[in-house]
Amino acid sequence: MRYSDEELLGFADTYLAHNYSPFPVFIERGDGCWVWDRNSKKYLDMLSCYSALNFGHLHPRIVLAVLEQLCRVTTVPGCLLTEEKTLFIKELTEFCGMEMVLPMNTGAEAVETALKMARKWGYVKKNIPENEAEIIVLKDNFHGRTITIVSFSTESQYKDNFGPHTPGFKVIPFGDAQALRDAITPNTCAFLVEPIQGEGGINVPPDGYLKECLNICRENNVLFMADEIQTGFSRTGDRFACDYEDVKPDVYILGKALGGGVMPVSAVVSSREIMGVYNPGDHGSTFAGSPLACHVGREALRIHNDEQLSRKAYFMGAYFTNKLKGIKSPHLLKIRGRGLLIGLELTPGSPSAHSFCEKLIDEGILCKEARTDVIRLSPPLTITSEDIYWATDKIEKVLS
Repeated sequence: MRYSDEELLGFADTYLAHNYSPFPVFIERGDGCWVWDRNSKKYLDMLSCYSALNFGHLHPRIVLAVLEQLCRVTTVPGCLLTEEKTLFIKELTEFCGMEMVLPMNTGAEAVETALKMARKWGYVKKNIPENEAEIIVLKDNFHGRTITIVSFSTESQYKDNFGPHTPGFKVIPFGDAQALRDAITPNTCAFLVEPIQGEGGINVPPDGYLKECLNICRENNVLFMADEIQTGFSRTGDRFACDYEDVKPDVYILGKALGGGVMPVSAVVSSREIMGVYNPGDHGSTFAGSPLACHVGREALRIHNDEQLSRKAYFMGAYFTNKLKGIKSPHLLKIRGRGLLIGLELTPGSPSAHSFCEKLIDEGILCKEARTDVIRLSPPLTITSEDIYWATDKIEKVLS
């Protein structure tokens, strides 16, 4: 029996928790940068599942990696080792220029792992008094949805009615290095930053901000932790967004594209001195570091290098941005971002970004707002100039 779209929407409204307000599109299959709904309508994917699909849908090498490992073994507890896990952590540390990895599943889990590690490092290595450790975070941050993470969100909907909130976090403005210097105390153990804020509106900091923040952290023996879950693996046109300022953080927090768009794979990557604070029993996860996840992760790292995705994202991002700058619309105030993480800021008084996204979906472009006044465009890094030319025409039509 084939249900109608209206019937399926009714099922979703009845049985699915209303934590999303989904667009009325039922995606049935994907290939590269394109997807098709159950009625065979074709869409250019400008969501990329929030950068999880940097390699596009169903990349043949990722699909083959899944099938290869499915036929061997998929899940092994952390108390046992596998060749895939040991090779994955070796290759990821080398990719990042670090020393140790703690693999996890989702981005939020990786952030939680880094927060725990930073606190213990503060007590064990910095001699912060027990239960007094502070972590500095930024206004308009987005690091996940757990109770602890929403506790330091500045978006009221993310935290209202979810208290009591976890203490130990101090919020300062994004892009203001002096605010970081002023906020640090002897009890500060870490500074957590997105090099470019994604959900906060594709906010790019001033030139030199990350470098200055790193120097401030070094001067005060504070860990510089970069959440590159959305910006990592060449989304912004460089291997990591921190690379634009030649910044090497103390801790990388990674996810999304690390799983090739088919597996939830995340990781915290750091030095032996920092990650060495973890002892057996301190932390764990049932599925983290599974042979299936690690085999896919290894192939994702190889594809990243083999297909020169940093170069593609840089040049396609520049081409796309230049095309968008040619759009004449009273609703388009500013274009910001780096590489293929692009935000279209709308003029005050314009219709909401969500309403424009609905119109773009009608035109065959899947995208979503990053804020009420910012349309986020983040296609797979394999997008072509022909795809961008087609998309720009549709975007101009909707914005005009």
